[in-house]
Amino acid sequence: MLRNEVIAINTASPFFSVVITTYNRAVLLNRAINSLIAQTEKDWEVIIIDDESTDDTASQILKYLQPKIRIRYVQQLSKGYAGAKNTGIFLSLGKYITFLDSDDEYAPTHLEIRKKLIKENHSPDFLHGGVKIIGSPFVPDKNNYGGMINLSECVIGGTFFIRRQLAFNMGGFPEIPLGSDAALFEKISKIAPNIIKTEVPTYIYHRENENSITNNLTRLRKISV
Repeated sequence: MLRNEVIAINTASPFFSVVITTYNRAVLLNRAINSLIAQTEKDWEVIIIDDESTDDTASQILKYLQPKIRIRYVQQLSKGYAGAKNTGIFLSLGKYITFLDSDDEYAPTHLEIRKKLIKENHSPDFLHGGVKIIGSPFVPDKNNYGGMINLSECVIGGTFFIRRQLAFNMGGFPEIPLGSDAALFEKISKIAPNIIKTEVPTYIYHRENENSITNNLTRLRKISV
């Protein structure tokens, strides 16, 4: 159930819907939003899903609520990582849905390059890849929760660009404790005929932050084993 929604958005359907999910990341969130505002490609909306933060996230976002920025800010009762992303998906208006974790950022040409790739490849169902990793490249292995795996062997959900109707048909991300990005990718791979990958590293994935999702999962793994 949605608790609160604040909107500053025009009615035109944008090319991209950017979903940012956040929980108690007020200090880091500005970097993510500012990197989106700095994009050379301007045909986008942003949907920020606040998964029941208790810090001053709301006050940090209020300054961005202005007509020239197509933004939707939603506060909801906690649904977790995948559930929060799914809220954003089903509120989206864009032709393609993509993601930006609240502790990550985009290089300035991220959306411009992806839009060019999409048009050059005849509007694929799904585009992914192209990441710069800052910090540890190792994350918990979804197939072996007691082990770790290099990100070079993983798909990274922040780099996903999904045709909106496909995302709706798939029902969004599977709401599982670990590996929801990989699970969605596996499902899409079975049904989507047109999937492309890029190596242009314009999604900046911050892993040096102690509060990152994967670092939190790593700490939970150490506690449980």
